[in-house]
Amino acid sequence: MILGKNFYKQNTLDVAKKLLGCVLVRKIGKKEIHAIIVETEAYVGEDDLASHASKGRMPRTELMYGEAGHAYVYMIYGMYHCFNIVTERRDFPAAVLIRAVAIDGVEHKKTNGPGKLCKFLEIDCNLNGWDVTMGDKLWIERGKRIVNAEIIKNKRIGIDYAKHCKNYLWRLTLPEYAGKKK
Repeated sequence: MILGKNFYKQNTLDVAKKLLGCVLVRKIGKKEIHAIIVETEAYVGEDDLASHASKGRMPRTELMYGEAGHAYVYMIYGMYHCFNIVTERRDFPAAVLIRAVAIDGVEHKKTNGPGKLCKFLEIDCNLNGWDVTMGDKLWIERGKRIVNAEIIKNKRIGIDYAKHCKNYLWRLTLPEYAGKKK
């Protein structure tokens, strides 16, 4: 069952937790790739100094202020894409970054970072703004239900500039993948 708009309209941290174990589906031509989401990061509001929205509403961040359930895809370091899903309510900038996925038959280090998973799944800026609730090209389906007590919470990665916000435990990982970084 494809996750609908109401799923993404929830509190961002709740969405980040509930996405763990869900199935990210990427359709490329006639081929469908099914990937289990194993790591997410939450970015919540303009007060979150790690969020792109911390500098306010700009053309780059406009999607974060839009309707929940849309992809927010951007490029980092001039060569890697990151795939986020907008959450909560219109005019409140929040999103969940999909950091890592697991795919049967694929070595985990090929998909254990946002840039790697986007490269593997061919997610790029052409999907920026894509409605992930439509069930075409890119969507998320219900998956294995994860118990909150099983989720490993850590600091987000690569945000040392974010003052006190760098200490938020908003990176969420399934335990069986917590030790499989890089």
